[in-house]
Amino acid sequence: MNHTWVRRLAGQVVAVMLPVAVFAATPTVASASDTGELRVESYVLPVGGAKPSLEQLQNGDGFARLRQLAAEAEPQAQMPLETVGPAASYAPLSRRASGSPAIPGQAGDRSPAVAAPRATAPEPARTMTFDECKKGLGSDKKFFVKSRFAVCDGASFLQTWLQNNRPVGQSMFNVRVIGTIPSNSRTINFQYYFTDFITTGRTGAASMPITTKGNIPQSWPSGARYTRGGNLPAGSKTFAQLKAARTFHQTVTAAAGQGSSGSTDLIFSVYEPVVTYTAPPPWKLSGSTGGKLFMLAPRWDAASYLANSTGGGNPAKKGAATFSYITGLTLSAKQGAEEQAEGAHIRQAFLVPQDTKPYMSAKKVPGQTAADPLHRTVSSARIDKNRYEAVKQCKRYWGDNYTSGGKECDEYPFASTYEGAAQPQYDPDAKKFNFSVKPIARDDNQAGGLILKSFYAKNRIIDGLEDGFIVKIVA
Repeated sequence: MNHTWVRRLAGQVVAVMLPVAVFAATPTVASASDTGELRVESYVLPVGGAKPSLEQLQNGDGFARLRQLAAEAEPQAQMPLETVGPAASYAPLSRRASGSPAIPGQAGDRSPAVAAPRATAPEPARTMTFDECKKGLGSDKKFFVKSRFAVCDGASFLQTWLQNNRPVGQSMFNVRVIGTIPSNSRTINFQYYFTDFITTGRTGAASMPITTKGNIPQSWPSGARYTRGGNLPAGSKTFAQLKAARTFHQTVTAAAGQGSSGSTDLIFSVYEPVVTYTAPPPWKLSGSTGGKLFMLAPRWDAASYLANSTGGGNPAKKGAATFSYITGLTLSAKQGAEEQAEGAHIRQAFLVPQDTKPYMSAKKVPGQTAADPLHRTVSSARIDKNRYEAVKQCKRYWGDNYTSGGKECDEYPFASTYEGAAQPQYDPDAKKFNFSVKPIARDDNQAGGLILKSFYAKNRIIDGLEDGFIVKIVA
């Protein structure tokens, strides 16, 4: 197993590789009587990044590799690729997908390929262990999205200790933050984990003051107010104290009645874990003074068509929180699955759209990627219009008796989305016939509809373009 260490050379961030074993050296702390300039250079990298040895830093080996690692780390990315809603335009998004749990039936997943009859979407995860977060982030991910109710991010904080510009020591620690939300709750729990404290050579790391904050730099609407709880330190803790304490938590609650969009009562925000530190005397800090563990995107709603719309009689507790990320609806095209025919139809629309009806030469149906998701509509008029346009195409290609044998007209994108068959009637920029219809067995069609309905409810998918989801087919 290798690590990477980072330092600034000729104005560039560089890195080298080393075996983990080199960190076994016992550190010594500089005293005020030491001669020469004593300073610390600090860097922030993805939590799984490897770090090079003090000897390699002193010899200048591996700098090209470190430059490559720094570039691959997407230093500007601050939010997950899957972020949706106003937070998606607040800060740069990652270009790569976040870590995510396996889809049932994929290699490495232990779930059965075809579940017992259910006609319902699975319950989304609402808990996450430290080990799950660590594994989900891996060596290069900034974010792990287990569900819209269980996410994590993290960073490595690296320090190079120098005397007269020569590296004499190194230290590091990792921070991971896990955000989880209980069912039908407006309270989000953020658990902070400080781990992997390492020192080697000559450092002042043990007494280095470290401050941890959970900031909310932006809300929509801007006047939203939050209630905080937990035991996140109010002031600074030293490197040694955090190593001993290891974990803290903070809760954030937004009461209902503060949001926008009428009865939906929407509140969007950015939650930003920040870790900063200062150098202990006689050392002086240069470069970064710490860093942001990137950003998470909480959301609160009190939609009348979702669970807990009354708050059990307490208006302030109506609705619930989620994280504002695009999530995936999983359908199966495997033999024996209740929705098999619908799954197979959507899979065909994804892979060979030119073979689907109605014909359209440049057809590319949405809902396949986070960049082009589907959006739910709760408008009964629009849903009916989508279904009418879909049925019209089923009759066009299969005749008025397309229902013979107990079939129904299956449409994708779904009638309950803004991207349904009637979209061009509402959006002049939408492409005509950019959808697919196919007569399938009534039981399969209805099973698919029940799964979609329960998916909306369990994942708190709201109406409109400030939310979204994609479709994943297990084949």
